[in-house]
Amino acid sequence: MPIGYLVPVLLVACCTSASLSPARRPPRLGRLSFRMSVLVNEQPFALLLVLGAITALALADGDVETTGGRVALVLAVLTSLGLVLVARRGLRAAPALDHALVDGLRAGPGTVTNQGLPWARILLAPFAVRRRDVERLADLPYGGVGDNGVGGDGGGAASHDSRGREHRLDVYRPRVRPADGPTLVYFHGGGYVSGRKELEARAMLSRLASRGWVCVSANYGLRPTTNFPGHLVDAKRVLAWVREHGAAYGADSSRVLVAGSSAGAHLASLAALTPRNPRFQPGFEDADTSVAGAVCLYGYFGEYYGSGRDREVESAPDAYLHPAAPPFLVVHGDQDTLVPVEGARQFVADLREVSTSPVVYAELPGAQHGFDLFHSVRFDAVVTAVEEFADRVLAARGRAPEVPVERREER
Repeated sequence: MPIGYLVPVLLVACCTSASLSPARRPPRLGRLSFRMSVLVNEQPFALLLVLGAITALALADGDVETTGGRVALVLAVLTSLGLVLVARRGLRAAPALDHALVDGLRAGPGTVTNQGLPWARILLAPFAVRRRDVERLADLPYGGVGDNGVGGDGGGAASHDSRGREHRLDVYRPRVRPADGPTLVYFHGGGYVSGRKELEARAMLSRLASRGWVCVSANYGLRPTTNFPGHLVDAKRVLAWVREHGAAYGADSSRVLVAGSSAGAHLASLAALTPRNPRFQPGFEDADTSVAGAVCLYGYFGEYYGSGRDREVESAPDAYLHPAAPPFLVVHGDQDTLVPVEGARQFVADLREVSTSPVVYAELPGAQHGFDLFHSVRFDAVVTAVEEFADRVLAARGRAPEVPVERREER
């Protein structure tokens, strides 16, 4: 039996099945579905190439002449068809995002569909996120006592030693230093127990920086060292750092958007909805932590670890909704098995009832959790939508982002 052919085909087949029909219940199966499908969901073209290559080798070696080889060949063909379906769902992200932008911003038409995709990166370098025209200034301290940031108590954090890994940030900016580039502050996911600033959404941070933005990706205190509202205090410290020190890195601190993925989206939404709230800014109450807009990718919008409404401090974003909330872009996958899409739908509905600002909601067909880990058809469309959202939001404030003359996507 051709084990060397059958085993990888079977593995890709199982992962493709989890992508097409993920298990949602119980939660343990939902987490397994996510782990099995995250690569397939965003890289179906690469896996099609892998299947084609190993099938060609099996044919050349005569492996398909056995019963096991013929079974593996049939399974490879069926899996390839499944991968084509996965790829088609990824291609539907662009029109879904266009529709959401037109509907939420009441302006159009959207341009996400018209943007060329970087197929070379998607197919050949899905993990390569560095760009030659972008520099990353890593592990800058923020917010600790005695550094160049703001001081004060952590509001729930055990320690805010600026030398610690948790209170560091990275700055992405063009190598040709921008003059007053718009700024995106990003918070990673991980359920407040894991994650780091170098993992998610790097393709977005690098691409925006190549367009003239200054992007900040920050670590923050995690459980059990930090609990709510300590995480939010850290996020506010990052925003305060940008206001105070961003100009030294080419950032225009009057044009700041906040973004996050999963738990980072929970954090970003809370930060956006609570500008200058002294409860979350101990020791730096006068710092301006307002933002021009918020971007939430596959976000969680519920209570912090089931804390309920009896907490002294509310932890769900919907507890802080108000008419002057900044514009929001919420993007979620309809196949998310870690954070079900119903939570995003409810948050958007509640926000739209209260806020006078635009609320853009895009639901991505076939998307799972973690769709920002790679260069993919889906995530490159999301990044284009983020850029268009930011352009229009900042233009509405009276000043559009300054970007390089060449604004076309690489082919």
